[in-house]
Amino acid sequence: MSEGIASLLVVDDNPKFLKDALPMYGYDVTVALDGIEALKILSNEKKLFDLILLDVMMPNMDGWDTLKAIRKNSATKYIPVIMITALSEDQKMVSGLKIGADDYVVKPFILPNLLARIEAVLRRSKWQDERSGSKEKKINKDVNIEALTPKEKEVLSLVGKGASNQEIADKLCVQDVTVKTHLNSIFKKLKVSNRTQAVLLAMEINLIN
Repeated sequence: MSEGIASLLVVDDNPKFLKDALPMYGYDVTVALDGIEALKILSNEKKLFDLILLDVMMPNMDGWDTLKAIRKNSATKYIPVIMITALSEDQKMVSGLKIGADDYVVKPFILPNLLARIEAVLRRSKWQDERSGSKEKKINKDVNIEALTPKEKEVLSLVGKGASNQEIADKLCVQDVTVKTHLNSIFKKLKVSNRTQAVLLAMEINLIN
């Protein structure tokens, strides 16, 4: 794991969206296209993961069997797992939690919701305790949201919808470097250090939905 960066394993036979989106929010992402590939990656002792995003419906080995294998392996059984599923039946969710899932995200999901769940699971995990010296990090809500300019609020809203810097630049008809300047100003004013924290704070104070 790189300093300050959570390492995620995305197990999904259609991973393009998460593979493209999550790195923009400060995560190191490795992709496996099915459960078999995921278990091979997890068997590499040199690569440690802080959280696994595990799709339920996959070829070769589905999410349920993959989760069971993860929990049976002493080297991986404590890695937090968020299941991604199109299934909404309560009974299947309960069964998954009994197997060892830490949380669920039902497709189609909104990116800020997934980001919030990732942050929450990491916060509860050993990773967060170690990085914060066993003191839980909290987003500072005592910020003056009015310090943001209308343009900065617009940029933050687009970030919350999962837009990349280039997509924001195209939307606002500005240069990519201008978007980066706005983001740096937003981070400073909101007293946060990355996109994820900024989005979560904006959600908590109802700046974005």
